[in-house]
Amino acid sequence: MLTLHDVTAGASKGSLDPVYVLVGTERLLIERAVNAVRQAVDSMGAPGFNLEIFDGKGLDATRVVSAARTLPMMADMRFVLVRRFDAMAPTEQNRLAEYLSDPSDSACLMMTADKLDGRSKLAKAAKKAGCLIDAKPLRGRELREFVRAEATARDHKIAPEAIETLLDAVGDDLAAIDDAMERLSLFVGAGQRIDADAVRQCVTRIRVESIWTLVDAIGLKDTRKGVAAAQSLLDDREPPLRLLAMVARQLRIVARMREALSEGLRPQEAAKRAGAPPFKAADLTESARRFTADSLGNAFALIAEADRALKGSKRPPDVVLQDAVLALCADRH
Repeated sequence: MLTLHDVTAGASKGSLDPVYVLVGTERLLIERAVNAVRQAVDSMGAPGFNLEIFDGKGLDATRVVSAARTLPMMADMRFVLVRRFDAMAPTEQNRLAEYLSDPSDSACLMMTADKLDGRSKLAKAAKKAGCLIDAKPLRGRELREFVRAEATARDHKIAPEAIETLLDAVGDDLAAIDDAMERLSLFVGAGQRIDADAVRQCVTRIRVESIWTLVDAIGLKDTRKGVAAAQSLLDDREPPLRLLAMVARQLRIVARMREALSEGLRPQEAAKRAGAPPFKAADLTESARRFTADSLGNAFALIAEADRALKGSKRPPDVVLQDAVLALCADRH
């Protein structure tokens, strides 16, 4: 199966497929792949004249197919992008599935969405055509390799401890990592090694101990402690959306730790499986003991609801976060 890296690397060499279906929430890598393909098409002649971009909500598939089958103007290929194709009606998605069986060789059609029903005709057609690409969030080793690759792309080596310090500071948000790496590159200077001290000095650091205090309060259903920990982090001017992402990241680690321990792994091995350094094994074992499968499931549902509110509600973000903490601490499952 193709990966986002394959798409980006191929496009940089001028090698393009007629269709790419990108499904997942790793938006930074998706956008890099989209931009790489668009630039590759632009390099074939008449940049900007052979570009059409659609949003899936209420979109008629015939418009997409017509755009893809239109001959390019003074160039070898057209670029057609459909964002949020999962917002299209099922019947319209089925028409796109028909196109995948016989795509135009003078167009590159890219479609992006957060999710796709694997039972749908479009999903089956994309798998059959070999153009379905999984853009799921990076975890564990893949996440650390991403940090290392970002450093290498800027001509830096990065110490393992620096990688852990950076992830503790910004979580698994790739856009935040990309921004932090750019600042670190300027901070240490061209070609210099990035160590943990550089990360501590350069990157605005979320107090990880306070995040764990908040996670522990949720596990103990201690509303007072949870609200105090959240307010302390907000007082440090940390963005509520980033704080919520950090809480979600820590809970995902707890969930993976809990699963690994249930399989009989020793704490240090379980921590490694969970995507955490071995020295965190003892704390993670205690956290895994506090959370049940039901409580974790409910916590993730509440976090998803808060995430939607932070991105689309007119309510003050700090109020949304504190309400989420209250709900997480009140949950009795």
